Amino acid sequence: MNNPWGTGNGGNPWGAGSGGGRRPEEPPRRPSPGGGGGSGGPDLEDLLRQLQQKLRPFFAGGAGGGSSAGSGRQGLLLAGLVFLLLWLSTGLYRVQPDQQGVVLRFGAYVRTTQPGLRFHLPYPIESVKLPYVTRENRLEIGSRPTSETRRSKDANRDDRGTNIMLTGDENLVDIDFTVLWRIGDPEKFLFRLQDPEKTIQMVSQSAMREIIGQTAIQKAFTEGRNRIEIDVQSLMQRLLDEYQSGITISQVQLQAVDPPSQVVDAFNEVQRARADMERMANEAEGYRNDILPRARGEAAKFRQDAAAYREQVINAAKGDAERYLSVYNAYKSSREVTRERMYLETMEQVLKNARKVVVDPSASSHGVVPYLPLNGLGNGSGGALASNPPKTDGGR
Repeated sequence: MNNPWGTGNGGNPWGAGSGGGRRPEEPPRRPSPGGGGGSGGPDLEDLLRQLQQKLRPFFAGGAGGGSSAGSGRQGLLLAGLVFLLLWLSTGLYRVQPDQQGVVLRFGAYVRTTQPGLRFHLPYPIESVKLPYVTRENRLEIGSRPTSETRRSKDANRDDRGTNIMLTGDENLVDIDFTVLWRIGDPEKFLFRLQDPEKTIQMVSQSAMREIIGQTAIQKAFTEGRNRIEIDVQSLMQRLLDEYQSGITISQVQLQAVDPPSQVVDAFNEVQRARADMERMANEAEGYRNDILPRARGEAAKFRQDAAAYREQVINAAKGDAERYLSVYNAYKSSREVTRERMYLETMEQVLKNARKVVVDPSASSHGVVPYLPLNGLGNGSGGALASNPPKTDGGR
């Protein structure tokens, strides 16, 4: 009977070498991918055996025999399992509370994960970036370095003149300001911008120049600072949103608004002159506010006195006219009586305050008193004495 496998090894279809025959307790081995027996290429078991021989010192201590082959296979399985676990562990990562995880698959964005213990496909299939999304980042822009900027890597960079800006009334100011920002969208922040800090710096300077160009210099020095900060922040946020930067501007703070160093002396002189002008104007205004109310009060008093005098004179004239008319009407109705009454009233008015001495001719034959107490006439005692003079010898 012909051998169906075309081999000369006693009908063994798997081929046989030294010690390569199959023991009864072993399962039949699969043919090699080349379909060969002993004359074909090396089969899978030969490759594993060679690998086992190389790794035997690490797992079996160099012992031979069938038990050594079994322990070698177990060692390979264990090593493969350990390697698999280590490889899978590369997909474990932790996202801190102030972070977000950005998962990349072969460098392309896949998803964003929230804080906690997470897993992605092992490296190099997937990787993760962990940007800080709640941290406030600070960017100081100005020509006068602070303690932080002196320690930074850009401390030696010459920024003089970059923040000298033209105001709305055609004056120059040197502005130092600080931008506080954070990451709003990690995907856009990581993949839409090449240099985020440089972008924020250029956008902030552009926005500040535009807003300062619409503001008078005096407002920039005094009450307009808060309005400038709000407008610059709004304009920066709008520009960064147009760029799809994923950056959120938290605040813009003006640190210093001064004239350029080249003209600071002249500017200070102008400011002093303006302050003197304002002081003198305030003093003049104070004097005006003091003198005008008093002058207005005196004028009002004069007008009130004149009005009162006018009313008094008019009322007195009206009273005199009415009295004259009443007397005239009475005189027309009874002339004699009215004439007598007018005479008596006139004499009453004439003699009311005069000192009077009344002598009664019938009281004495002579009509002249021999003694008249002139000192007592003022209190009325003299009148009584004159009315009843003492009798003399001539009167007997």
